[in-house]
Amino acid sequence: MCVVCGCAGDGGGVTMDGAGHAHAPNPYSPAARRPARTRAASAVAVDAATGDLHFGAGAARVSVPGMSQTRAIRLETDILGENDRIAARNRASFAAQGVTALNFVSSPGSGKTTLLCATIDALKAHAPQLPVAVIEGDQQTAFDAERIRATGAPAIQVNTGKGCHLDAPMVGEAFARLHGFAHAAPRSLLFIENVGNLVCPAMWDLGEQAKVAVLSVTEGEDKPLKYPDMFAASALMLLNKVDLLPHLRFDVERCIELARRVNPAISVIRLSAVTGEGMAEWLAWLDGRLSATAQRGAAA
Repeated sequence: MCVVCGCAGDGGGVTMDGAGHAHAPNPYSPAARRPARTRAASAVAVDAATGDLHFGAGAARVSVPGMSQTRAIRLETDILGENDRIAARNRASFAAQGVTALNFVSSPGSGKTTLLCATIDALKAHAPQLPVAVIEGDQQTAFDAERIRATGAPAIQVNTGKGCHLDAPMVGEAFARLHGFAHAAPRSLLFIENVGNLVCPAMWDLGEQAKVAVLSVTEGEDKPLKYPDMFAASALMLLNKVDLLPHLRFDVERCIELARRVNPAISVIRLSAVTGEGMAEWLAWLDGRLSATAQRGAAA
C-alpha cells in the first residue's frame, strides 16, 4: 500500500480488483520530496533526552510527506477494506474446497523456501495422500517457484515488481491457476510464501487460516520487539536454523519471551530444515490446522 510502505505504481486510484490493485500517487517519488511538501508536525515525536525521532507517533502510525494523518488513515481504510473484501472471497473459496492456507512471512534469507521444500518432502511420508501446493511471492525471478516444483508440488510464482507484499487479489488469481490441484481429495494444504519483509505483509489479509512467522537464529533475538506488528499477527513463530546455534550468540529464551510479550498467544517451534530437528512438532501443528479446516467444513 503506497501510503504505508511506499511501493511505486501508476494511476491515482485506490481501488482493487481481481487482477491486482491500482496505486495512489507514490509519496516517495521525486515530486513528493519537493520542499513545499512538508511533514505534518503531529506525525513525529522527539525524545527530549536523546533526540531520537519516532515517526509512528501520529494517529495513522506512519508519516507520509505532504499527507495529513487523517488522509493517511482514510486511504489505508479504503485500500485495506477492499483488500479484505477479496480476502474474504479467497477464504470462502479455500473453505469450500477443504484447503488449509497458511501465509509464511519473514525477512529475506530466513530460510522460508528451504523450509517449505523440507516440509513438502516430510509430508510425502507423513501424509502421502495430502495435496500440497505453493504460491510464491517475490519482487522478481521464479527461482523459488522452481525449487518448489522440483519437489513435485505445484507452484505459482507471483512477482510484485516494486511491491513489497502480496495482496488478496494476487493470491486469488494465483490460486485460480492452481484450480483443480485439490479437487481429488477432501483436504489439501496451500502454503503462501510472502515477499521477504517483516513490515508490510503484517496488515494484509490474503484469506489465509493463519500467518506463520519464520525467524532465523542468524537474525538476532530482538526481532519480535523491533517488528511487533508481524509477530502480533502471527499464530506461530518457527525459530529456524537452530542447527547453527552453537556458532552464534543468540538467546533463544529471550527471543521467545519477546515474541510472547508482543503476542502472548503465539506458539513457537524450534526447527532446522537441514537436520530435521523440530520437524515432527511442525507436522503435528499442521495436522491440527488441517483438522480445524475439516471441522469447520463439517459444521458448514
